[in-house]
Amino acid sequence: MVEGKNQWKAWIYLLPCLILLLIFTVWPIFNTVRVAFLDGYNGMKAVGGTEFSFGIKNFSDVVMYKEFGTCLLNTILLCVITVPVSTLLALLIAVCLNSIKPLNRLLQTIYFLPYVTNTIAIGMVFAAMFNIVGTMGTQNPIITTAGIINNIIGIFGVEPINFINTGSSYAANMAVMIIYIVWNALPFKILILLGGLQSVNKQYYDAAKIDGTSRSRTFWRITVPLLSPMIAYVVITGFIGGFKEYSSIIGIFGEKLGPASEPGRLNTMVGYIYSSLSLGNEGRASAAAIILFGIIMAVTLVQLYVQKKRVHY
Repeated sequence: MVEGKNQWKAWIYLLPCLILLLIFTVWPIFNTVRVAFLDGYNGMKAVGGTEFSFGIKNFSDVVMYKEFGTCLLNTILLCVITVPVSTLLALLIAVCLNSIKPLNRLLQTIYFLPYVTNTIAIGMVFAAMFNIVGTMGTQNPIITTAGIINNIIGIFGVEPINFINTGSSYAANMAVMIIYIVWNALPFKILILLGGLQSVNKQYYDAAKIDGTSRSRTFWRITVPLLSPMIAYVVITGFIGGFKEYSSIIGIFGEKLGPASEPGRLNTMVGYIYSSLSLGNEGRASAAAIILFGIIMAVTLVQLYVQKKRVHY
């Protein structure tokens, strides 16, 4: 507790941080809400003296946009599929790492490396792995290089699959994105869950061994309940991050957000916001940002409600 006579010193120390928060966090949030309710707002026109009426036209324009359904569907699909899969895989890997004593630190470092690697760079590597160099779609397709992934599945007699190139299917594109997002999300979740596992009282497991409890029952009846706060945390943060997915798609498919034959196929809500900003539709971009915020808030509140009944502290 800071003594009353010395509180002014604490405020002086906090002042630089408070000023930065006001400039780069509080004001942008306030301005986004303001701009969202100014119909057809454009920054350059506003500088020129143009006045914009107050209304909800920006929101209606976002909802009525012909590709809005695609952006929302892609965003929801990526969240609903990748978050549970990545959380379950991270939990299993964390349990395995916690039980391995030799090379434990080395394995933890290897698993954590993707988290500190640039997202765009990783996306480019994945694009090269799933890429097919050559021509496809002709009567006599010529494939120069099938790519690493196709070479691997070719061992099992599977014909090369067009994952990301021209003429590829939506399912193939989504499969690549799901694999990439799950892989990229694992390090952070493994770190959190592994930390939780290492803080669990070993007496619970010793008692389970004495009672002859099977490993699967120990996992579901002891490990999962004791880790429920950490699981809830990674699930909530996973959904928040999933709804903001954009850079990974850019890394694999480039600015077209899809194969050359279907540009924009994998566009998301954040991608729509960026495209609106590039076109000078700041009002529409702000409205889309508020809609996305509302969706994230609703999903988070539902998760917090479920967490009260399922999470054990």
